Amino acid sequence: MNTQILLSAQTLDIQSCIDWIMSPESGGIDVFIGTVRNATKGKKVLKLDFEAYEPMAVSEMNKIAAQAFEHWPVQKILIHHRTGLLNVGEVPVVIAVSAAHRDAAFDACRYIIDTLKQTVPIWKKESFEDGDVWVAAHP
Repeated sequence: MNTQILLSAQTLDIQSCIDWIMSPESGGIDVFIGTVRNATKGKKVLKLDFEAYEPMAVSEMNKIAAQAFEHWPVQKILIHHRTGLLNVGEVPVVIAVSAAHRDAAFDACRYIIDTLKQTVPIWKKESFEDGDVWVAAHP
């Protein structure tokens, strides 16, 4: 398996993610970039604060990547997730998948982000104008 898994408080470098996922064997590369949006359920978002149980989160991200390799003929998988305080417009997650053909890259990328949202122990505190709420990072 050719994977790159990162859980970090540092700003995610989208260009380095794309540079890493590129390969001459890849005819299709799918990149999902999650950003902090300015509203949730009609309420103005001021910022998000992400926390993770790091050992389990990294282990679960590796498990998700392994499952994607088993189900699709992909060549590389990158999963980067940010922790800490993020403002509107910042990037908390980057998922990138390369494959010989686009269908495998698209399908694996969707599977990875959807499964990450369901199983990886990452939480976020949403800060609104009228207060804060803790939720699963990816409901």
